Amino acid sequence: MNLLAFTAAIAVSLAAPLPVVAEEVPGVAYTPEALQSALADGQTVLLDFKASWCPTCAAQGRVINALRAENPAYDEQITFMIADWDEWGKSQIVTDMNVPRRSTLIVLKGNQELGRVVAATSEDDIKALLDRALEG
Repeated sequence: MNLLAFTAAIAVSLAAPLPVVAEEVPGVAYTPEALQSALADGQTVLLDFKASWCPTCAAQGRVINALRAENPAYDEQITFMIADWDEWGKSQIVTDMNVPRRSTLIVLKGNQELGRVVAATSEDDIKALLDRALEG
């Protein structure tokens, strides 16, 4: 390979976008039955609409995991439920709950929504939502 071809190959490889990998948030996989069962049992649920390729979802995941590590009460009192946007983004729950996009976090208890965050990645916003879940 000559120097020009080598330089071009390096430039192309450096220009290629890196894939986004969403931060894994430990939780229960969403299904309508799993959500209904958790809410019927009186659990407080953080329903996380996310996609593995979404940079905002990845940022939210990092914040959620850090907050959970700092405060064990979140894991003790909140059921974290993950709704994969690629699977559930066009489902009835999205319509029924008026979910505008992936990277939407909704706290539910019983038949009430206690709060939501849409596309926010600040620690303060997400912590406030988790704290509301503890109060619920």
